[in-house]
Amino acid sequence: MDTSSSAFRLLSLIALSGECGTEFLSYMGISESYGEKLITKLKDDNYIKSHYRDRLRGYRLTNRGKKLLLEINPDRFGFYLSGNSDTNRPRSDVPRRMRLQQTSIVYATLLNAGVTIFRDEKPLLFQPGNQKHCTLPLPVFYQSREIKELGADAIKINNSRTIGVLFTEECIYAVFYTGDSLMRWEYRTELKVKTMIQYHITRGILSKEYITPWYHPDTPVKAMLIGKDMGTALKLLTSTGGFQKSYFYLDTSFDYFHYLPSTPAGETLLKLLCSPKLRSDLRTLLLSDLQPPCPDYGLEHDATLDGIPVLLGFDFDMLRLSRYRTALSLQGLSGHLICFDFQKEVLAQFFGDLVTIETIDLEKFERRFLH
Repeated sequence: MDTSSSAFRLLSLIALSGECGTEFLSYMGISESYGEKLITKLKDDNYIKSHYRDRLRGYRLTNRGKKLLLEINPDRFGFYLSGNSDTNRPRSDVPRRMRLQQTSIVYATLLNAGVTIFRDEKPLLFQPGNQKHCTLPLPVFYQSREIKELGADAIKINNSRTIGVLFTEECIYAVFYTGDSLMRWEYRTELKVKTMIQYHITRGILSKEYITPWYHPDTPVKAMLIGKDMGTALKLLTSTGGFQKSYFYLDTSFDYFHYLPSTPAGETLLKLLCSPKLRSDLRTLLLSDLQPPCPDYGLEHDATLDGIPVLLGFDFDMLRLSRYRTALSLQGLSGHLICFDFQKEVLAQFFGDLVTIETIDLEKFERRFLH
């Protein structure tokens, strides 16, 4: 099989996640008509099979499909296609299957944004006994099961909702997938995720003794929430946690909560969040026509425009956006918000009359900064 083909890419992501949903091909940028032909061909060749139970359909690898991938690249797929793991022997209960399908969407989003995800392309950072000094191919992602290779150190985060951890030049993201609704959320558990990462930054496997580039002890550990579309962002921004605060709400487990949709626009935002140079260049361009911030306002902002506090909201840090809205409301001020065009509708609903909104044309940004 051609390892550059869509067929191989699809089989690879099914192997890594255990099961993909029927809508998964759209996340890979494959058209519906070609996708139907691709699925039919892979089924005819006995590389994948449909699994339908409890009104949830998905695609799984057959034994022949697993054998093919292991023959092509055992270093990449051996971890996922061996033993009694969910990726090798997926369970049939709906919550676990949904988790696998959500993981596949995250993998596709990361891969489309140029993030390293495959085990043969990155050091096995969390593997027991791995004490070699290694170089991280940033940005690079480690799935939660890879992190749990740490053993006892990772037991504390067993109930975390995180899909995995994304390492970039300037910060580290705990990555979550929330779909089109609020996910279950336990403050203490997710706080332990951040605490564990911070421990390893200072004196564990993420310290300068073990990796290059190494992370400073003050490196921010941020939350990245990936959802189905921008409509989910409004639910997250306005959530109070539901009954007994068992669902997501903006708390202090992380100092940053960035949101992006699992769409091509979200993939562009992901590239931006992974690149300090891109963010710096964009900020410099946006601030060039604005005046400096005013300390007398007593609220968080990046600049002023004719005396109005301006916030750059293109990175969609929900905590920062929420603080800005609260401060404007309490102080009776009007603000000005700068964001991408695909973020405007949600932010207009969230802020109402408190701000005027200026947008960055996503296509122009991509042409200028990404091509």
